[in-house]
Amino acid sequence: MATGRIFDIQRFSLHDGPGIRTTVFLKGCPLRCLWCGNPESIPSEPSLSYQPDRCIACGACLPVCPEKALSTDAAGKVRVDRQRCTGCGVCPPVCDPHALELVGREVTVGEVLDVVLRDREYYRASGGGLTLSGGEPLFQPAFAAALLAAAKERGLHCCVETSGYALWGAVRDLVPLVDLWLFDFKETNRHLHEKYVGKPPDLILANLRQLHDAGAKIIVRCPLIPQHNARPEHLDGIVALSRQLPKLDGFELLPYYDLWRAKLARFSLQTELPDTVKPPDRDTVDGWNAYLQRHGVRIVGDRAAESARSG
Repeated sequence: MATGRIFDIQRFSLHDGPGIRTTVFLKGCPLRCLWCGNPESIPSEPSLSYQPDRCIACGACLPVCPEKALSTDAAGKVRVDRQRCTGCGVCPPVCDPHALELVGREVTVGEVLDVVLRDREYYRASGGGLTLSGGEPLFQPAFAAALLAAAKERGLHCCVETSGYALWGAVRDLVPLVDLWLFDFKETNRHLHEKYVGKPPDLILANLRQLHDAGAKIIVRCPLIPQHNARPEHLDGIVALSRQLPKLDGFELLPYYDLWRAKLARFSLQTELPDTVKPPDRDTVDGWNAYLQRHGVRIVGDRAAESARSG
C-alpha cells in the first residue's frame, strides 16, 4: 500500500473547498514563500518542534538523544542544536509536558482514510469531502494519486490545494481524480514572483493553463500581502489572468494573517518578511474585492472576516 509523509489531518475544515471537509496536510514543498502559513511543512523530512514555555527542566530528553543535539541553559531548560538534530523522533516520547514534538510522520493510504471516513455523513449532508493540502501535495505525486483514487472509490468529493509547481505529468495524472482544484497564485509580476516565492511563475502558469484547457474545475486563490503583492498592478494582473482563462470557476482573495509567525521559534526558523507587515482590515479587503468585480473578475469565497478577526 502506498505511503506518504503528512504533518496533520484537520477534520471539520470549512475553508478548503465546499462543505465540511477533512484536510490532509502533506509534508514537503519546493517553494519558499515569505509569508508561508505552514513553515513546518516545507522540509519533506520530519521536523522537531520545541516550545520552551512548556519545558519543565526535567532533563529526561538529554540522555536519549543519539546525536547529542540537546543541551540545557542556565535555568535547566533545553536547547536544540539544529545542526546536529536529525529529526529521529527519539526525544518526544520521553517529554511528558510535550515541549518536544516531532512534526511529520509516515502513513499509509489506509491509515489516512480511516480518519477521513469517520465524517462521511457530514460530507453527504454538506457537500464536503477530502482536501489534500500541504506543503505541496504534488511534491508527493504517487501518494497523492493513491489517496485520491481510494477516496474516489468510496464516493468522496476531492479537492487539491496546490501551488501548481510540478511537472505537468504529476498534475495530469490527478485530473480524473480531482473534483475541484484550489490553485494558489501568488504574484503576477515575474521578477517579484521569484523574489517572494523563490521560483519563477512559468511552470505554475503553464500548468494552470493546461488544467483550464482540460476543462478542470478551478478556483484560483490569491494571497494578498500588504507592502508586497497587495498592489494595484498585481490586482490588474489578476484581472488580465481572469480574461485569459474565462472558464475558471472564480478567484478567491486570501488576505494576509500573521498567526504563523508563532511557529517560527518552535522550529528555529526565520523569515525575511518584516514584522511591520500586518493583516489588512475589512474595508481594505472589501476594496480589493470590489475593484476586481468591477473589472469582471468572478470572486468566490470570503476570507476577509476571518482575517479581520485574527488581525
